[in-house]
Amino acid sequence: MTQIAPPARRSSKNPVVTALRFAFRVVCGVVILLDELVRPLYRPLIRRIAELRLMQAFEGWVARRSPYLVLVLIGVPYIVVEPLKFLALIGIANGHGKVGVLAFLLANLVSFVLIERIFSAGKAQLMTLRPMAWLITTAGAVRASVVSWLRLAELKARLRVLARWARLHLR
Repeated sequence: MTQIAPPARRSSKNPVVTALRFAFRVVCGVVILLDELVRPLYRPLIRRIAELRLMQAFEGWVARRSPYLVLVLIGVPYIVVEPLKFLALIGIANGHGKVGVLAFLLANLVSFVLIERIFSAGKAQLMTLRPMAWLITTAGAVRASVVSWLRLAELKARLRVLARWARLHLR
């Protein structure tokens, strides 16, 4: 099977476009870095929730739905959770630290657990929709590129060693 080469990158001489591309890369890098660093904290919880019979039944149900319904099932919690994260950060900035942190953690938990479970169960259906297949593939490529560029595997290994050292020496 022959593979289609990706389109050549267009070099823009427009400084605004160059600045926007750089800002986009920085934002992606920060988001992916934070996600990669925080995900190990949630991973055991996600694994336990995924093992629940109720969640397995829900994932099976999602897997049997149409691609458009899977898109709605992801979109509705996403539309609620993402603004909640932003509002939580505003609450923290306005002096409502405990409530803001709690809301932010809850929103991230819903995002990591519910949206991720729906996505993993319905990914095959979503990949049948050409725009979603492009978006999923492109997001995966961007993530892989940023992870490689930031050398996150090395960073996580160093952080594990540092955490192990801290546990042994700071008791």
